Amino acid sequence: MPAARPRLLYVTDLAYPARGRRYGDEDVLLTSRLRTDFDLALCHPRDAAALMDAFDAVVVRNSGPVLGHQQAYDAFRERALSAGTRVYNPLTGRADMAGKQYLLDLSAAGFPVIPTVDRAEDLHRLPETDRYVVKPKLGADSIGMRTVTADALPALADGTTLVQPRVDFAYEVSFYFVDHDLQYALYAPHPDRRWQLEPYDVTPRDVEFARRFVDWNGLAHGIQRVDACRAPDGELLLVELEDLNPYLSLDALDDAGRDAFVAAMTRSLHRFLAG
Repeated sequence: MPAARPRLLYVTDLAYPARGRRYGDEDVLLTSRLRTDFDLALCHPRDAAALMDAFDAVVVRNSGPVLGHQQAYDAFRERALSAGTRVYNPLTGRADMAGKQYLLDLSAAGFPVIPTVDRAEDLHRLPETDRYVVKPKLGADSIGMRTVTADALPALADGTTLVQPRVDFAYEVSFYFVDHDLQYALYAPHPDRRWQLEPYDVTPRDVEFARRFVDWNGLAHGIQRVDACRAPDGELLLVELEDLNPYLSLDALDDAGRDAFVAAMTRSLHRFLAG
């Protein structure tokens, strides 16, 4: 049973040099507020497996791309699953937590996703365009992503990469959920400035779009970010479903927005610990 004040191991890389984002600032803010309800310690992702047994749950936050500490993450995940350790977000996520295969699966199932294939024999399924985006299946944070012309695709679509048409979108928008409840949405009105975000007024149709992916992922607890782009036809297309350690851009919210998010996360953690 959790202690009267639950003990949380909060996994973060405060020094990770994220482009356009300040991981450390966000996690210092969150942990300073979560300490009202929880006994809490911070650790680097490389240390999580060795420390987690002393805590009631592990909260994985801005820990950087797993590629930077793959062995440590694999060891943590294996040990947590074997010991039944409570991990927030739970390790059953089907989206980025498990790699990029979900983009292929959702595309094949007819979800509103940027069309995606991984093999040369499937290139005909993509719409013709002058540029295509190729990225590693196990990539993150735009690592290894490149833009190429159609003639380069047969050699690159070898099952280890994802191939998508380059979409001339109007803007990108992100929807931030705690459990299954939308907390806020932010968008980048300038496509070339991904992390210069502003509040976005959602429509019921937007919420329906984003919630469809959260429902598909099936996580009962945790924080998820649904990233989408506004395509030339005016519809939203999924870019990414981040269910491992989504950056929250809390600095783009006002005080009331940050307070509301912290309150929602605190309630979620209490429900999660209560089982």
